[in-house]
Amino acid sequence: MITLKSEREINQMLEAGKLLAACHKEIAKLIQPGITTMEIDQFVEKFLKKNDATPEQKGYKGYPYATCASINDEICHGFPRKTPLKDGDIVTIDMVINLNGGLADSAWTYAVGNVSDQTTKLMDVTKTSLYRGIEQALDGNRLGDIGHAIQTYAESEGFSVVRDFTGHGIGPTIHEAPQIPHFGSPGRGPRLKEGMVITIEPMINEGTWYSQMDANGWTARTVDGKWSAQYEHTLAITKTGPKLLTSQE
Repeated sequence: MITLKSEREINQMLEAGKLLAACHKEIAKLIQPGITTMEIDQFVEKFLKKNDATPEQKGYKGYPYATCASINDEICHGFPRKTPLKDGDIVTIDMVINLNGGLADSAWTYAVGNVSDQTTKLMDVTKTSLYRGIEQALDGNRLGDIGHAIQTYAESEGFSVVRDFTGHGIGPTIHEAPQIPHFGSPGRGPRLKEGMVITIEPMINEGTWYSQMDANGWTARTVDGKWSAQYEHTLAITKTGPKLLTSQE
């Protein structure tokens, strides 16, 4: 069932979103060759504790970390680890935080040192596809309008859109109805309504969109070994347009 949030609930999630955005800005300062994703995960734990927030995904269905840290060909749900990041890598840090009962969810892909022109294009196209989708998150539109905007743009730039993982409703639990595919046909799917709070989080691949699971049962990676990027915002549907709850601006 799709639930609609009150103004109070949305404002509560906005406060969580502001803190999550601040955390991402601090992570951006840490990203450099030699740092490990485990060190980033430990930083997030301390940052949230200092700000009276908690990592909502830690313990969710047994997930053991405060963040997901997906490197290069990992699409999503990568485990933090002690292997140092290398110059030219990319890493996506994804997290859900809980601040006084309000949830916010955001992922961001970071370049590690100097990355190739192709990798820069992958990141740029992925971020732009996120905002193309957000532009369609309007009261009265349908879910297919979001996915269609993302898919047509990403594919026109020579990339593919992951099908196996989607955005979702959020609050008061991490994953709620509806699922938000990042592909599809315009005018199809449930209608967006004022009060819905959703995530849009396209995962865009250099090669094929097909994924495979690691033995840990969580981490998805590309089947062809080519790289993947992801950017994600939490947003509320309002009468005046989409309201970003995790904006870093």
